[in-house]
Amino acid sequence: MRVSSDRQPTEKITKKKDIRAGNQTKRWNMWEFNWLRGLLLICSDILGLGIVWKASLSFNQVFSPLPPALNWGEFGGLTGLFWAFAAVIVTVFAYHNFYRGESQWRNYVKQAQVISSVYMSSLVISYFYDPTIDAPRSLFFPAWLGSVVMIIGLRLLLTLLIDQFPIAQPHTPVFVIAPSNRLSLLANVIEKRTGYKVVGVLASSLANSSHSMQAILNSGAKEVIAEGLPETQLASQLYWQLRNAGIGLRLIPSSLMLLHRRGTPEIFASMPMIRIESPLLANWEYIFKRIFDFSAAFLGLILISPIFMAIAIAIKASSKGSVFYTQDRIGLQGQSFRMWKFRSMFMDADRRQSELEHLNKSSDGVMFKIEHDPRIIPIGRFLRYTSLDELPQLFNVLLGQMSLVGPRPLPVRDVARFTDWHHTRHLVMPGITGLWQISGRSDLDTIDDVAKLDLFYIDRWTLNFDLEILIETVRLVLFGKGAY
Repeated sequence: MRVSSDRQPTEKITKKKDIRAGNQTKRWNMWEFNWLRGLLLICSDILGLGIVWKASLSFNQVFSPLPPALNWGEFGGLTGLFWAFAAVIVTVFAYHNFYRGESQWRNYVKQAQVISSVYMSSLVISYFYDPTIDAPRSLFFPAWLGSVVMIIGLRLLLTLLIDQFPIAQPHTPVFVIAPSNRLSLLANVIEKRTGYKVVGVLASSLANSSHSMQAILNSGAKEVIAEGLPETQLASQLYWQLRNAGIGLRLIPSSLMLLHRRGTPEIFASMPMIRIESPLLANWEYIFKRIFDFSAAFLGLILISPIFMAIAIAIKASSKGSVFYTQDRIGLQGQSFRMWKFRSMFMDADRRQSELEHLNKSSDGVMFKIEHDPRIIPIGRFLRYTSLDELPQLFNVLLGQMSLVGPRPLPVRDVARFTDWHHTRHLVMPGITGLWQISGRSDLDTIDDVAKLDLFYIDRWTLNFDLEILIETVRLVLFGKGAY
């Protein structure tokens, strides 16, 4: 088969070997891997393991000393057995991209599973190596459970802090491929909301042209963000070319693509398909979510009761009226319920809203948002800025009307202006916080923007996703971004 000369730049990438072989001679640049974050995470993991093992070894001495077969000397004040476990866990974490991957380093559920797998595997290995070795239960179980709690706990703490320091942010050069009418918008959003720098753009209709790959290489991009690519072209050329060039790829997904991630590729009736099966224990994650919601809300109300008292006194001192404010909101399956908040406005705020409609910042008019709202009481701006006014919704969680994480319930006024597809967000229980709150909060302009985030949350919901949203919410509340 004859190949025209205008394909030569692309051919240089793939002609020498099977496209699956990859580029074995690619040099690593430590700055590409956000080395500071990776180093902090490695130190955090080893520190967490060290604390747990030190405590577990002290606890174990009370019951039974470490068997001679497991006594591998002492290094840095800790047994050699600890360093073996630390080396294995850090190595396996590195294999799973828990130190580098932009999504995997926050995959706390999978990290807990990996830690547990390492400890369980050690029992199997020790048995086949020498069945007479009996690891003390007083050491094994505290070390195992403590490692999960301490490593994940320290990583959650780092997550709260690490994004606040610019040096820890990725400053990745990216190349954007999208439909022509979306290029400018996507480039602006990416640069505004991330530390990434857009170094080139290309219309998706030209993504598989003879010069597209060369343009990406010439731009110096380390990652490509793509939307609206034809699937056959993506699979046959662009993905493999980027992979072999060591360039990452992010796809802005459709709902169909989101479903694909839940399925298993297979060949059925001589056709490639994605099989999405119903798991045997399909609802265990949701059951755990509800247990966690109730337990966290109950414990939270007990722990923050002094804060409740302080806020109540401040509201009473700030203006006349009740401490709490309730409003009808639309929740699960379109049912209305009374949502609780600390009152941050004057008592006649609802009546005065119609007078302020002309100040609404929402371009489509569905949601009601204005800056410098004259109805806010003196203490109210602080309550809204810190989101402390939302704390009474823990009562709604206890009553089973809300979850800690989910689509934010909107007032009856807003929902009455929905189009049909917006109501999909009501198929799941509403939450105190959600993807909307951590993705721009008051900066999001239309109900379409909000609904798309809600649908994305529903499509890819996992326990770990809820945990990521909760941690990011705490970080945003502490630094007060996007609320008014």
